[in-house]
Amino acid sequence: MASVSPHKSKKKKPAPSMSATGQHSATSTDPKTNNHSPAFPLAALLWPARKGTSQWVVLPLILMITGLFRWCTGFWGYSGFQTPPMHGDYEAQRHWMEITTHLPMSQWYFYDLQYWGLDYPPLTAYHSWLMGHIGSIVEPTWFALHSSRGIEHQLLKVYMRATVIVSDYVVYVPAAILMNRKLGQVRSVNDWESSIALVAILMQPASILIDHAHFQYNTVMLGFVLASIYSALSEHHLWSCIFFVAALSYKQMALYFAPAVAAYLFGVCMTPSVRPGRLMGIGIVTILAFASAFAPLLLGALYDKYRGINPPLSVTDRQVNPLLSSLTPYIDPEALYFPLLLQTTQILHRVFPFARGLFEDKVANFWCCIHTVHKLHGYPIPLLQRLSLLATIVAILPACMTVSLFPRRELLPWAMASSAWGFFLFSFQVHEKSVLLPLLPMTILLGVDSGLAVGTRSWIGLANMLGVWTLFPLLKRDELRVPYLVFSGLWAYLLGLPPTSLGCYFGQQASKSGMKISTKVLHLVFYAVMIIWHGIEALVQPPKDKPDLWVVLNVVVGAAGFGICYLWCTWQLIFRSGVLEEWLGYRQDQESKSIEERAKALPLPWPLSKAKQAAKEKSPSPNSEKKKVGRPLSNTKESSKEPSPSPEKKKVGRPRKT
Repeated sequence: MASVSPHKSKKKKPAPSMSATGQHSATSTDPKTNNHSPAFPLAALLWPARKGTSQWVVLPLILMITGLFRWCTGFWGYSGFQTPPMHGDYEAQRHWMEITTHLPMSQWYFYDLQYWGLDYPPLTAYHSWLMGHIGSIVEPTWFALHSSRGIEHQLLKVYMRATVIVSDYVVYVPAAILMNRKLGQVRSVNDWESSIALVAILMQPASILIDHAHFQYNTVMLGFVLASIYSALSEHHLWSCIFFVAALSYKQMALYFAPAVAAYLFGVCMTPSVRPGRLMGIGIVTILAFASAFAPLLLGALYDKYRGINPPLSVTDRQVNPLLSSLTPYIDPEALYFPLLLQTTQILHRVFPFARGLFEDKVANFWCCIHTVHKLHGYPIPLLQRLSLLATIVAILPACMTVSLFPRRELLPWAMASSAWGFFLFSFQVHEKSVLLPLLPMTILLGVDSGLAVGTRSWIGLANMLGVWTLFPLLKRDELRVPYLVFSGLWAYLLGLPPTSLGCYFGQQASKSGMKISTKVLHLVFYAVMIIWHGIEALVQPPKDKPDLWVVLNVVVGAAGFGICYLWCTWQLIFRSGVLEEWLGYRQDQESKSIEERAKALPLPWPLSKAKQAAKEKSPSPNSEKKKVGRPLSNTKESSKEPSPSPEKKKVGRPRKT
């Protein structure tokens, strides 16, 4: 007899996830031969990796390909190239490296505010300090104080491009990999489809064109956001707080996600039971994280005060710090706390520039659309601030309430997308580049189960194509038409989206997806409008009295599309949360019941229904105990008509009394 092996057999891995149609989201099946084939070009590109290819082979290839596209984008121009005297965002980033390298910390947020004054939170300043010191070692003239303004050396351009890519691959790319893999594990998505989603996330055209062509460091902030999502999916809530505070401390636009994240963290502290320890821990860690981010700057201000170095206070009316001005009668300028108060209020004043107005330039949101038909600049700024605050609260309220009452980790990306769209459409002081924020949580949803299926992929594709389309007027000013065409067209081709393919709306996959005709028409109308607009913008000159006519049309169409994307994300969040079943008594099996039975089945508002149900289970009626002792044969009409329960639904009762 063969001896039994002492080693335990390995558990089999679970089968890869399937879509609702019974097949992979990224594959299509021939009904005649039952053969599988890739559903769109990106799936075809990674088709050889579907049969157990090691991620140590697939992941380096993905990183090299996406890195190559990023580096090739740097060959083109950047914001403000050869446009003195202010140049553009490229010069702003270089100038911040200049002032943080040469000036005392107490003067960073005060120095020459008319020429690209620092207006981002402290982590941006520290990042600029580090990049400036490294660049000064290579070539000191690149960041020399005063004399380096407007410098456009070719080697400096190479260095600046390299800092974006290095920052991208240190923060954003690792966070995207970890988050995408964790999201796939939570939703039972196989490695092959997760790899496809990862390529789509890293090749997102809007983020590449803004950071690596136009020139900014948005992906650093977005990387911290992805790290926060990864920690939340891993149920490491304290780390999620730390990473999200890092995102807020790098760029204040991360506030677009803050209500949804705060609501989710509050929800996990309240359900299924109240956990005051967790809530207190989250609060303490959040405060400590903010304190750690601001501490170097505040301690540097104290040290400069000790050395007799004071920030320049000869400022113009636009640069007056209203927070400090309101406190001036009550504080002593010679007090020890004054440098701390001065730095804190100045940072807040620079980070939240309410005096700049409701929006800047032409941005595809609600207020800019209203401004095209009814000028809003004539209204007082405080009134516009209150209106935008009220509208933003109304827009983000459904997402925050849903994710706090049903704090399931797979709902967090949906809630963040809804919240970010609400901020982008209705908040105060919105930039056109802020569209990157709502596009991020929408794009990572490609990594969920059925995320690559037609129903979800078509909506995510529409949002991304519409988002990069609204950025075209900005990219055109920077002479970035060719990179725009290449990256937007390539992304659409890889995911099988219009204008390169109509597979999402016609054909075998579209027929199986169950997409409504109204949805198909809506999407195709937006794609047609975008294509026609490009033709008109390239061939037809706008009227002389309306030189911005085509840009305004871009704004109006974009805002309408973004509003529809907001509604779709909010509806998907509510539908997936189960709130309809809990609050409205929505049951699929109610259709076969009578009106009386339906009325009896309607639950009370949660959590009152659960509380009453628990009370019934804990205190059974005395009559039920008597019936359990010896139940007689059915001798009444009601008992004779009562159907016998099925074996699956039969409950185990209490033991009979002896």
